[in-house]
Amino acid sequence: MTRFLFALVIVCMAVPGYAAKPNVLTFGVVPQQSASKLARLWTPIFKEIGKQTNLKIIFKTAPDIPTFEKRMAAGEYDFSYMNPYHYTVFSQNTVYRAFAKAKDKKIKGIIVVDKNSQIKSLQDLQGKTLAFPSPAAFAASILTRAQFSKLGIDIKPKYVSSHDSVYRTIAKNIYPAGGGVLRTFNNVNPQISKQLKILWQTKGYTPHAFANHQRISEALVKKVQSAMLNLNQSEYGKALLASIKLKGIVKAENQDWNDVRELNINLLDNFSKITRN
Repeated sequence: MTRFLFALVIVCMAVPGYAAKPNVLTFGVVPQQSASKLARLWTPIFKEIGKQTNLKIIFKTAPDIPTFEKRMAAGEYDFSYMNPYHYTVFSQNTVYRAFAKAKDKKIKGIIVVDKNSQIKSLQDLQGKTLAFPSPAAFAASILTRAQFSKLGIDIKPKYVSSHDSVYRTIAKNIYPAGGGVLRTFNNVNPQISKQLKILWQTKGYTPHAFANHQRISEALVKKVQSAMLNLNQSEYGKALLASIKLKGIVKAENQDWNDVRELNINLLDNFSKITRN
């Protein structure tokens, strides 16, 4: 019996995502901004959720979006805040399942230029090199580049790892324009944003998903969901949400992202056969 129990412990430790302490959970946040900035914004939120649920929620991210995608595919995060396209990929085979999203919000991609730029339209960017966060950044890259293709405008994408990096490189006149989203543009350092202006924006789509890995019990998901939905019930909670430019958080269902699925994006097909851990 002793040998059996020892073997069982070894097997459990080998299972991806296994936590020795069941009240300790990881929450991965897509790296639209620098890790230090995300940690500053999200750690107080996770601390408050942990206080309400008696759970320890650990902030996690990645150095760039492609690395985040690989970690998602490996099931490294118990919970995750991911872009809409990521969710359509990682919800396949119910590996991750959405339980919440931002209240009264649609995600919109934007093309940003220097506020003193002579560029007046997308056509003026013909033949230019533009900055984007990553190939699979949904609104900032996929939707914006699709518009250039639709209009027959030839641009060369340069991937610079994060939304903030896009805005900084434009402010420094390294690139004439680049892609982002309204939320990160409104949350970037004012010393940078005041040097920029929005040239064009896309239509709106269902925003980022708050999702859990399938290994997390329904009871734990409901506890975390309830705490997140309750954040806008207090002034402190509202302030936490305002810091990440959210008005509130509401329940979500898997089908809420069908508008994104209908775009038939296949950039991350290499993750389409992801298996349940």
